[in-house]
Amino acid sequence: MTGTDQARLKLTARGAVALLFIVTLLGQIVSLPGPAFVVGCIGVALLVQPRDLLPMVVTPPLVFFTATTFIEVVRSIGADSMAQALGLGLFTALSSGAPWLFGGSALVLGIAWPRGLSDNVRDLRHDLAIKTPGIPKQRVSSEGTYAPEPEGYFEPRVYGKTTDD
Repeated sequence: MTGTDQARLKLTARGAVALLFIVTLLGQIVSLPGPAFVVGCIGVALLVQPRDLLPMVVTPPLVFFTATTFIEVVRSIGADSMAQALGLGLFTALSSGAPWLFGGSALVLGIAWPRGLSDNVRDLRHDLAIKTPGIPKQRVSSEGTYAPEPEGYFEPRVYGKTTDD
């Protein structure tokens, strides 16, 4: 078997989200949520299949929030005031994890772009344009510039008769 024949591990979007959730959850448990999240983001951005890059790029903030919420709910179960402990725990965890969250999300975008994210976005826009034929395109005049709407287009219409008639 040559080097090009080796099978590489490729994850689907669901598998990548699940892996990122597990890594982030483990990072929350061992009190290193930020670095674990960033390492997980890099890993899944490199391992996800190119056709699944778009769903993977938009999910890291949701995964971070979900893992943080789960851990904080578990931590607040034995507290005197669960709502107060949960609120304070979420505020503290999310505010201290914000730089890691932004950094991990930016790294995912930076890794996914050269791997084909722009092609995925182009394909999505093309598919949406095909599936929505009833939506009118932007009006263009004969000179090739934007043509404004005709006069009176935005004026309200009055239906029926007034009480004075």
